Amino acid sequence: MAQRFRRLSHSLYECKYHVVFCPKYRYRIFKDAIGEYAKQQVYQLCKQKEQVEVLELNVQPDHVHLVVIIPPKYAVSEFMGYLKGKMALRLFQQKSP
Repeated sequence: MAQRFRRLSHSLYECKYHVVFCPKYRYRIFKDAIGEYAKQQVYQLCKQKEQVEVLELNVQPDHVHLVVIIPPKYAVSEFMGYLKGKMALRLFQQKSP
């Protein structure tokens, strides 16, 4: 992270968000291999969105801490809906034989 402020065509911004999300009923599904797979998927999905950068990621057995830079062109709720939706689909495909 060499620069503090980032630039879009008509704005200068510094938008860092600390997001914590957990599965339904806080089930402990992010253990062992599933936790590592979830970590890889978060990085991969964030790379697919333009100018989104993961600063910190911590996967616990029952929740995920994420510090991420999201540009103002994306709503935080829109980005998190995208991230959680795609990640849930990929986790279900991973668990299925």
